[in-house]
Formats: sequence, structure tokens, C-alpha cells
Amino acid sequence: MSGATRVTLLTLAAVASVIALAASLRPTLSTSAEEVAGTTGCPAPGQWLGAGGDPIAADRLFQDLANAEVVLLGESHDRMEHHRWQMHTLAALHAYRPDIVIGLEMLPREAQPVLDAWVSGELSEAEFISRTQWNASWGFDPQLYMPILHFARVQRLPLVAINLERPLIERLAREGWDSVPESERFNIRPPIDATVAYKEYLNQILSTHPTGGDHADVDRFVAAQLVWDRAMAAGLADAAHQGTLAVGIIGSGHLVHGYGVPHQLRDLGITRVRSLMPWDTREDCISPLPGIADALFGIAAGDLHEPPRPMMLGVRIENDTDGVRIQHVASESVAEQAGLAAGDLLTEAGGRTLVQTQDLVSQIRRQIPGSVLPLTVRRDGKTLEILARFPGDPE
Repeated sequence: MSGATRVTLLTLAAVASVIALAASLRPTLSTSAEEVAGTTGCPAPGQWLGAGGDPIAADRLFQDLANAEVVLLGESHDRMEHHRWQMHTLAALHAYRPDIVIGLEMLPREAQPVLDAWVSGELSEAEFISRTQWNASWGFDPQLYMPILHFARVQRLPLVAINLERPLIERLAREGWDSVPESERFNIRPPIDATVAYKEYLNQILSTHPTGGDHADVDRFVAAQLVWDRAMAAGLADAAHQGTLAVGIIGSGHLVHGYGVPHQLRDLGITRVRSLMPWDTREDCISPLPGIADALFGIAAGDLHEPPRPMMLGVRIENDTDGVRIQHVASESVAEQAGLAAGDLLTEAGGRTLVQTQDLVSQIRRQIPGSVLPLTVRRDGKTLEILARFPGDPE
């Protein structure tokens, strides 16, 4: 499968869509000659590098991590090798600190009773996926996370849902924290402001997305990201304040240079925070900038051990009272080739009614190369049936 067709779906528009992008943040960095000259190279597969770029022995690293209050394990959500690394790192941490609690970005706080039932051995995988509404809440293949979930169950380690449901994130980002009573936002206090460097980083992420983004998008993107960062930091801080080692399974974009979750944790009184990230190594590997994380681990790049990645429709969308509204269609995308246009209201996808943006995201994530997704579209008072044809694998 080519890199062009194996692209993760990122749908964003207004608030709902920038949240979808925030969920998929990857640590993308500028690579000017001056910046690259200040790095010491990429980690080799299986090698740990410290914050300054120098190799560090695993035993020395984990002795330091054992004294932390919170350890954050980054990931690209769709990379199985990243999740395998997380699981093995969790196992090593558990050997040093048997009292660890694992916080999951993937699920909102409403899923906590289901996580408790899973750890206690009451649920099958299918029951767990169904009762957490995993595909609607997260969208990424649950099998990517099953090794971690089984590890927690075997060791009887608490799993904690540290995220919020998307409608609440949207409301907080759009209307502000004062618009939501504390009891309805799990008594989470408003975040401290993003640093200038974080705003610049988020602006870079948004500007390089295929559907682009204007100044209003950037402001909403930053607001949504801060909601997400603060919610996860608050969940991890609650666990850390109980004297346990809280380990967060979180997208790397929330961790780079301490901009996101670590920044909010420090505001919550958690000072002993360590951020670890996997770093894909290849011949053209971009050398990490010093300080991007407290430690990096080299992961062999490539698709040999990866599941197929979901398709991309190529639209920017937002919630509408009657479905999902298209705000922008990317040039040469599946959506453009299907005849979709800005302003179209999508009411059904694959025969399923669309209530919110995540419904469309989930449907597209089920598509395989070469498949066709029927869409019901309202345009200028008329109802249209449009077929979105996803590219097949090149031979």
C-alpha cells in the first residue's frame, strides 16, 4: 500500500474537527540546518537517548523513573510498534514500582466503571469494546491497545479513564470554562495558558494539514488542545496525589518539549514528571531536537509489523443539528473526486445515520483500499446519493 493511500483520517472544522486533529497529533518538527546541527542523531532501534541526545543505560533510566510522580509514554495512535514499546516499558516500570496506575487518553471518564470491570476479569474483549463504545469514543483499532489492557488485567493494575467526551471538549473549547458548571466537568479547573512555543507548534500542525486552517481554526485548535491537556493532566494528578506512580498512555503531540500535559501537570503541583517517546528510525530519520522528551527509544520504522491504516476522505467537517456539515474539501481528495462540496450536509454514511463528526470518522476508518462508501447528502434542498471510492493498493 502506498504512503498516499495509507493515510490516517484527520477530519477537522470549527471545534469538532480540530479536536479530531488534536487526537492524532504527531511530533512534527522544523528541520532547518541550524536545528539539525544541534542534534546528536537518531536513536538506533532498541537504544535509549537522554534529553540531551546522549545514550542512556536502561537500568539507570528506570531507576530515575521509579522516583517520578508521573511518567508519560507517548505514541502515534496507529503504530502497533509504539504500543508494543509502551507495554514493555510498562512492564519494566512495574518491576521498579508495583503500585503503578495506568491512565488512558483513549476513554472518557464515563467509561471508568467498565475499566474497573475489565481489570477485575468480568468482561470479554468484545464486551469491553462494546460497553466502552470504543469505536465512537476513540476510533483507532482497539486491538492496538489490547496488549496493554491485558497486561493491566493480568497484573491487576488500575486503569483510569483520563479523557472527556467529545461534546464536552467541544463545549469547553467553544463556550469557555465558565459556561460549564464544575460538577459537569468533573471539577477540573481551567488550564493555564499555552506557551508561545506551544501555540507556534500547534499552528505548524494545523497549517501542514491537507485541509489547511485559518486564524479562527488556530484559536479553536489551541483551545481544544488545552482542554484535552488539562483533562488528562488532572486525571493523572489525582492518581499521583494518592502516592502511586501514574503512567499516562498519551499521544506524543501532547508531550513534546513539555508543552502540553507536562505543562498542565506542573500547574497542578506535580513536578516530578518524565516524558518518554518512541522515535521511528530510518535512513532519512529526522534527528530529534534536544529536550523534545526526557528520553527517546529507537523504533524500527516500516510497515512490516503494522496493521493497515485507515483511509482519508479529505474533508474538514463540523457538527450540525441534522448531521455532519462539510466546511472544506481538499484538492485531489476522495471527497473531491466523489463530487462532495463545501456546504454539503452528510446525513448517512454506509447506511448509518450521522449524528456527530465521530460517526463519520468511525465509518471511514472501517473502509479498506478499493472500497466504496455510500453517502447521503443534502444540498440546496435536495437529497443526493454519492459514492466515495477509496483508492486501491498499487500492484
